[in-house]
Amino acid sequence: MRNFAFANYFGKTVLFLFCVWAAQTWLPLAESRAAPAPDSPRMTPVVRAVQAVAPAVVNITSTHVIEGRRLSSLERFFGPGFGPGFPGFDGFPGRQARRQKRVSLGSGVIVDGQKGLVLTNAHVIAGGDEVMVHLLDGREFPATVKGAEPDFDIAVLEIRGARQLPAVRLGDSGDILPGETVIAIGNPFGFTHTVTTGVVSALGRTIRNEGGLFTDLIQTDAAINPGNSGGPLLNIEGGLIGINTAVDARAEGIGFAIPINKARRVMEDLMGRGRVAPLWLGIAAEDLDSRMAMALGRREARGLLVSTVFEGTPAARAGIAPGDIIESINAAPVRDRRDYINVLRNQTGGETLRVALRRGEKSLTLNLTPAPFDDERARALMERRWGLTLGPGSRGLVIQSVRRDGPAAFLRKGDVIAAVGATRVDTLQDLLQAFRRERLAGQVLLQIVRDGRGYYARLVL
Repeated sequence: MRNFAFANYFGKTVLFLFCVWAAQTWLPLAESRAAPAPDSPRMTPVVRAVQAVAPAVVNITSTHVIEGRRLSSLERFFGPGFGPGFPGFDGFPGRQARRQKRVSLGSGVIVDGQKGLVLTNAHVIAGGDEVMVHLLDGREFPATVKGAEPDFDIAVLEIRGARQLPAVRLGDSGDILPGETVIAIGNPFGFTHTVTTGVVSALGRTIRNEGGLFTDLIQTDAAINPGNSGGPLLNIEGGLIGINTAVDARAEGIGFAIPINKARRVMEDLMGRGRVAPLWLGIAAEDLDSRMAMALGRREARGLLVSTVFEGTPAARAGIAPGDIIESINAAPVRDRRDYINVLRNQTGGETLRVALRRGEKSLTLNLTPAPFDDERARALMERRWGLTLGPGSRGLVIQSVRRDGPAAFLRKGDVIAAVGATRVDTLQDLLQAFRRERLAGQVLLQIVRDGRGYYARLVL
């Protein structure tokens, strides 16, 4: 006890003397590291912007639980399946179920501190069962996904249990200047709140991926890496002008951001209606094949040949006519009907589109605003084009009638449509969404259930 008491007293004395020495030694050093004066040349516009916005930038972790199975020792050695049920080895222990967690990292930015709303990319939280938001000051909060739209790669989160949070000021992406300085803040490779700078390299870029097209993007050379997705792209005044979304893996210094004006419209639609309203121009069209291209005097079979223009639609009001060949929309090339559908999927209501087309020997550019492609209009067009009517049934969507001279004449009343292509349809909403994507297709593959048996039926349109 005496030795312990002495050691405790001695230790306290040493600690006290150490603190006194540290205060005398490090406090002046800390004072020398204090923030520079407001008028210091070190307080550049970039520094001021970062200091103002950094507290509103968050790190997002999305956790997805995967149900898996653990291989037995025999299966690890001989291969999967060599265990219970394998001839001669029924007595050996087999595989055990286990739960695995897959965690994805990304960034986001608080755009409404009162409501705790965060803008990020849809792919950052895709498939996540649990989403956590980490703030610069060290606080962590669970978040709820209020809406996500993969066609625009935008998601809106609501931070639970926190209000009066710092928020970014929304800028205007309509007046961005190529060459102006921009700032990216994010969490690349887990390094939190990393700042990079660059310039706006170009505007109106289009990139392709397996899911479709992303149009009207901002291209920047500010370094963007995995983990930056969903983070803010700022102008020199600290205004949010874009949401960082992608990089070109083939090169350095080529990154892309979604303009904030488009992201804002997507956010408003998600918060108001739960989805972004689909759009259309009001045409029926088909791909150019080599024989068509030759007959029209074109060197390449590229573009979309307009076959019908529906009355009272944006296309009719703008003067698009049958026989016109659509070559691009907002500078995004339209090579075929897939490009056309994907470009429209990446537009929001109220935007004016620049449609470049070929009419005989003339090249024309028409400006038009697409109209909402609502469910009522989509259903009417589907019934007309596919030649059938449907209604809900006990087992799914049931065919109620079939037009005898239509492409679905071989189907029967009472047949159930289970899928369109590879897309499963359970409700009328599912079917109409599938139709919107396949409305220009020359043929459509349906999965039909009749008398409890499934088979595929091809509609040639």
